[in-house]
Amino acid sequence: MVRKNINRGFKQLRVWEDAVSLYILAYKLLSKFPFELKKVAANSIDVAHSISRNIAEGYCRRSIKEYLNIALGSCGGCHSCYESFLAAGQISKAEYEQ
Repeated sequence: MVRKNINRGFKQLRVWEDAVSLYILAYKLLSKFPFELKKVAANSIDVAHSISRNIAEGYCRRSIKEYLNIALGSCGGCHSCYESFLAAGQISKAEYEQ
């Protein structure tokens, strides 16, 4: 069955696919953090997930430019998390580069 709902067209955007891949990567990496860092890991996973959600929301509202800017802000937050994890020795340079 082919769905023709135009509000699902965001799934065809490369930027949305990349955002989902980033979320998957964040989950795989951060879900292994020790118990005392679970809150930090959960927040970081959520910020990675918010990127794809913002893109989808903007697409469905037909104001993708606005939500791409919001998603870009989430990217900055995500990047900051990984910079901190690297500086604290919680992830390796290879994990950071991935």
